[in-house]
Amino acid sequence: MTFDLSVLWSALTSEAFFQGACITIALSLLSHAVGIAISIPVAIAINRDRGVLASFLRGIVGLLRGAPTLLQLLFVWNGLPQFFPIFREPWFTPFLAAWIALSLNEAAYQVEINRAALKAVDPGQEAAGIALGLSRFQIFRYVTLPQAMRVAIPPTVNEFITLLKITSLASVISLQELMSTASQAVSTTFRFSEYYTAALIYYLIMVYALVFLQGRIERKFNWDRASADAPAAVQEANAATRRL
Repeated sequence: MTFDLSVLWSALTSEAFFQGACITIALSLLSHAVGIAISIPVAIAINRDRGVLASFLRGIVGLLRGAPTLLQLLFVWNGLPQFFPIFREPWFTPFLAAWIALSLNEAAYQVEINRAALKAVDPGQEAAGIALGLSRFQIFRYVTLPQAMRVAIPPTVNEFITLLKITSLASVISLQELMSTASQAVSTTFRFSEYYTAALIYYLIMVYALVFLQGRIERKFNWDRASADAPAAVQEANAATRRL
């Protein structure tokens, strides 16, 4: 069986593949957004607390990082309805189950990224903010967070790219994302090369669009080389007071 370009083009321009790609992107964006929202306070708590709370949070993060993503998807989809009857209702769809599982999984990895980024900020920055009379929130918002973002952006974007590809695992719970669409087309036509190539092209377009976006974001948050010689603590504190 020879490679048929017309079949490839038909797959690339089909509504099913486009919808599958849209579901993949939507699931990735929503899961990553929730993961980041959860990870920031958890990372702060782990960095600042040495007690029971920090140990408990480290245990949860370790559990989510250690368990295979596929297992987490299956547990949420099949296990939650057994423990909580509310999840047996029609509103609990494969998309929602995948969203919950991937959000928690992503939060665990994002906690480590954000925790390392926050620790990379010189403690002198916070001391300078305190000396200027800034509150803890103001120090975090105007001094710590902008510097931590410069450290966190590259691994965060790379983690999002990984998440984009991991969404293909959601096909096991019947979510009609991109990989599931390609597999269904293969199962009915046995045109493996054409449909898998179409899926590959869609993934490459999405991944390299993210790589391009990563470069733009990194340039936006890059250090100002012209002012790099001044003490960093003074620069950030002065910038914070100008914003207030």
